[in-house]
Parts: sequence; C-alpha cells; structure tokens
Amino acid sequence: MSDPKKVAIVTGGSQGIGAAVVDAFRGDGYAVVAAARSMDQPLDPDLLAVSGDITEPATARRIVEAAHRRFGRVDCLVNNAGIYIGKPFTDYTLDDYAAITAVNLAGFFHMTQQVIPLMVDQGCGHIVNVSTSLVDQPDHTRPAALAALTKGGLVAVTRSLAIEYAAHRVRFNAVSLGVVETGGHDPHSYDGLAELHPLGRLGNVGDVAEGIRYLERAAFVTGEILHIDGGQSAGH
Repeated sequence: MSDPKKVAIVTGGSQGIGAAVVDAFRGDGYAVVAAARSMDQPLDPDLLAVSGDITEPATARRIVEAAHRRFGRVDCLVNNAGIYIGKPFTDYTLDDYAAITAVNLAGFFHMTQQVIPLMVDQGCGHIVNVSTSLVDQPDHTRPAALAALTKGGLVAVTRSLAIEYAAHRVRFNAVSLGVVETGGHDPHSYDGLAELHPLGRLGNVGDVAEGIRYLERAAFVTGEILHIDGGQSAGH
C-alpha cells in the first residue's frame, strides 16, 4: 500500500509569497489547502481554496476541518498570512495595533491550535511561521515597531513550541525575510531597498518558497529561524 499523499495548509495563499508556496507544495506532490480572505475555487482536485478572515477562530476551524474532511490529514501548516504597517512608533493608531496583532498573532494562534492535535495524533507534522529580519536587524530608516513586536513574538513561540512538541515529532520552524518583491506593489516602492541586502538584490517569492521547501524536507531540523534575507541579518 502506497503512502498517503501529504497535505499542506497555506494561509494567505491567494497571491504573492503564499501563492508561490502553494505552487511549490503542489509541485512536490502535496495536496494543498490555500486560505485567504477571498479566493476562487480552482479546478485542481488536490488544491482546495477556503475563503475567510484568518483572525476569526471559526475560520481557522473551518480551514482545518475542510482539510481533514477532504484529504484526511494535515502534514504542514505555513502561517504566511500577515500584514506590515511601518511608521514611527508614536504615529501608530489603536486601529493599526488591532489590525496587525489580529492577523500576525491571533491568526497564527487560531490556526496553530487547530492543527497541533491532528499532528500529535498522526505522530508527525510541521509548522512554519513567517517572520522578518527587521526583528534581528532594525533599520532607523524604516521604523516598524509593530512588525518587530508581532513577528518577534512568532520567532520566540517557534522555539518554545519546537521544544514543547518535540517528543510528539511535531516540528516548528520559521523563515525570517528581507525585502521580498511580491508583484502586488508599485515597483517604484522597492527603489533603493535592494541595498539593504549584502547580496545586492531584492528577494523574490521563489526564494521564500525554496526555503520553506527545505525546512519541510529537513526532518532533523526544528526550532530553526531560517533567514532568507540576502545577508541582511548578518550585518551591512
């Protein structure tokens, strides 16, 4: 009897980095559940789209239940959905705070709580969180304290959960990104940002997808923060 098809859930899977990760997993033969606020149902029978607000606990339950009902298991969760609001700290509003913590932290919390019991029952699983190298290498020209607050929290909880669930063979890792050109923004908005990376170029969505693919295959790696930032976190 052949091994069952592996299954990945990718939040923020409709565009940019998320869409690239979805394509990478499908290319590796995984069935994929792609979650986003709004997403059309694809014709691919091994790709299931689930629309909804990731900040709501009910959405997380619906995504994970749909994955389990359709494919029977969940092997990998990529917590990719996130928002970035960069401005001086005292310019942040309560609405800014509510929005960024709801997506970056509550979205992670709801999704991860839903998949862990399934992975523990399976005796294996892998969760990847998406962070930013601004956590390690703040830049005075790009103040982003709320990004550091929320994404830094994901780095810390990645290590904590890696230890908590190691005995259950459930792995937790994170990717910490530099400036990634996603195609969804004005190309001029990236002007000068390649210089932040010692390698001298912007990241692209394929760079991120390859890093996540590596972590998924690396069965002896857990609690790792993989920097995909062209050397930004190492210094200038």
